Amino acid sequence: MTRQFFGTDGIRGTVGEAPITADFVLRLGHAVGRVLRGTHERPQVLIGKDTRISGYMLESALEAGLNSAGVDVMLTGPLPTPGVAYLTRALRLSLGVVISASHNPYADNGIKFFSARGEKLPDAWEQEVEAGIAAPPQWAPSQQVGRTRRLEDAAGRYIEFCKSTFSNELSLKGLKIVVDAAHGAAYQVAPAVFHELGADVIRIGCAPDGFNINDGFGATSPAALVAAVREHGADYGVALDGDADRLQIVDRVGRLFNGDELLYVMVADRVAQGEAVPGAVGTLMTNMAVEQALLDRGIGFVRAKVGDRYILEDLQKRGWQLGGEGSGHLLALDRHTTGDGIISALQVLQAQQRCGKSLSELLDGVTLFPQTLINVRFQPGMDWKNNVALAAEQERVNAELGRDGRILIRASGTEPLLRVMVEARDADQARQCAERLAASVRG
Repeated sequence: MTRQFFGTDGIRGTVGEAPITADFVLRLGHAVGRVLRGTHERPQVLIGKDTRISGYMLESALEAGLNSAGVDVMLTGPLPTPGVAYLTRALRLSLGVVISASHNPYADNGIKFFSARGEKLPDAWEQEVEAGIAAPPQWAPSQQVGRTRRLEDAAGRYIEFCKSTFSNELSLKGLKIVVDAAHGAAYQVAPAVFHELGADVIRIGCAPDGFNINDGFGATSPAALVAAVREHGADYGVALDGDADRLQIVDRVGRLFNGDELLYVMVADRVAQGEAVPGAVGTLMTNMAVEQALLDRGIGFVRAKVGDRYILEDLQKRGWQLGGEGSGHLLALDRHTTGDGIISALQVLQAQQRCGKSLSELLDGVTLFPQTLINVRFQPGMDWKNNVALAAEQERVNAELGRDGRILIRASGTEPLLRVMVEARDADQARQCAERLAASVRG
């Protein structure tokens, strides 16, 4: 059975357009409640959100839908996505719900769910919910209608959890850190975490107004972080996205470290502490330099499809702990059940504090390969996988690159575009090879 509404990370879209409308979210909440009532006598659901203006409307609709099915609801207000996952597990609740469109602009919003264990839910659960949306409602009688209350100490509980993942033998004293919360869900908790661990914190992107989430600030717009680090003479800058599951870090000279590099730092720190790290999971886009550096240390490396959901699936299948992608989604399953920007930042800073080296020094010898990405528009339905000219050019490019580069060609999931990426030690070679491949598609 295919899914009509759920994508790779919940349900997402433009507010006011199907399915992100109040009436649909009411029906969604009711359907989720009916599914929960099938396995729980009196389900309890936690709802968190980011700072978008539409969060009020969607929260009310979702709450009403759940209550109408006989489900009790707890509201956290603005809280990072991983904070909702943590509290759902810690409070032994039936389900966690996040109202957020992550790094998208304020006009978008979405809804995603976490299991009682704080983990992403399987496709089969989403299919059951979709079947419930299509079915007639079954309203709970008056005596069974759900109640709603606010969880007043949600932020404080999550702050303490984040701090608990940082070594008790270390602190951030002596470090000046710029914290950029993208005017999003972490605008209160992120500065508090770093401050309470001893850092001198400068806040930017921490003044949400309902419309400025991810607008010129945060992990997807790191220029503001780089400028602030230089202006204040800070040691590091930490940027999160709108729901705080994505991370970028900048050092004192303004160098930006992406998720691939930060994953390597986390793995290397675990190894330096004598921990067994059998392998790490990246994605199809992970830079070859990181893969080779890990393999050189005897650490296994596998590539999942792009998206933290697929990284998580591979980690769980192999029993591994660490994974991530260049965009800054990082997972440390020995610290949390899902990707967490704040906790990932703490793991990286912990590695730096433990050895007294800068991030640049920790990455000495790991020089990212240049990548060239070209988007080629094609006619919908075109069978690009059996394009003879493209196949022939791929063979030539692969022979030319050898072990010093690679090709990745994939279709966009949202547009009629073929994404042609070439990675090589030499930037000019990467660009020329990508252009040749793109030209073979265009004919």
